[in-house]
Amino acid sequence: MKLQTKIPLEKQSHHLIDYTANVLLLGSCFVEHIGEKLSYYKFQNLQNPFGILFHPKAIETLLAKAFSKNLYLETDIFLHDHQWHCFDSHSKLSATSKEKLLMDLNAQIHITHQMLRTASHLVITLGTAWVYRFIETDRIVANCHKLPQKQFKKELLLIETITKTLHFVTDLVKSINPGVTIIFTVSPVRHLKDGFIENTQSKAHLIAAIRQLLSPRVQSEGLYYFPSYEIMMDELRDYRFYKEDMIHPNSTAVNIIWEKFQQVWISEKAYNTMDDVDRVQKGLKHKPFSQDSKAHIKFLQDLKNKKDILQQQFPHITF
Repeated sequence: MKLQTKIPLEKQSHHLIDYTANVLLLGSCFVEHIGEKLSYYKFQNLQNPFGILFHPKAIETLLAKAFSKNLYLETDIFLHDHQWHCFDSHSKLSATSKEKLLMDLNAQIHITHQMLRTASHLVITLGTAWVYRFIETDRIVANCHKLPQKQFKKELLLIETITKTLHFVTDLVKSINPGVTIIFTVSPVRHLKDGFIENTQSKAHLIAAIRQLLSPRVQSEGLYYFPSYEIMMDELRDYRFYKEDMIHPNSTAVNIIWEKFQQVWISEKAYNTMDDVDRVQKGLKHKPFSQDSKAHIKFLQDLKNKKDILQQQFPHITF
């Protein structure tokens, strides 16, 4: 008896992620789950330099500024509730001084620019098609930073608008890095604060826009779609795969989707190294009964030997 509808997935035949890859991950909070797995296994990656970006226009803004190295000025930031903020970034970059915020924003612009030039893979996870427009400047923001809601106008991005944004983003990145592989996915996180119907409409707009982008463009252009949203909605369609808020996928769901991502996108040549890294990571968390026992001293030496071997093979790996 089948108790699940399995989504068919095939291993990519080329452009796979291995320990020489350099992965840039942008978008909603779900992309950070994939990034955390890549970091755990010590793949080279950069996650959300501007913090979580939920919608396509926010990603477009970051990439456009990074591409041209268009730095932020004092006029681009504002003070609210004793913190300096930028509408283009997540609150994790907010700071108590404008100098600190500007320094951090512009440092991330430089880092992202360099990453655009060198990345082997770009993973973009879209979370929502709902956006907020700051009425005073008539600009769509990435984050409202808890300013009064009356200062914003809520809008649903049209499919055509999202498609145009995705075309702009892919063409921009390809112009600076023609060989990069771009993987799109839609976040399985449910934005129920927008409403149940509104969340469904939002996800539908994102999926339709990605399909419009990909349908006329062949995979030889390096553009792909990974069905993380579909895996959650169709294969893991049970609340046991959600956190207590019934909105976010729990660790079990994240692990399952990561395993499927690994099945499709991680080179089998990397599997042995991943196992070695996993053993070291678990060893580092080991808590001995006695710090001075011979067994523990030997355990630490064996662990050091494993780390040394990994670092000789891949100098970027650090623990």
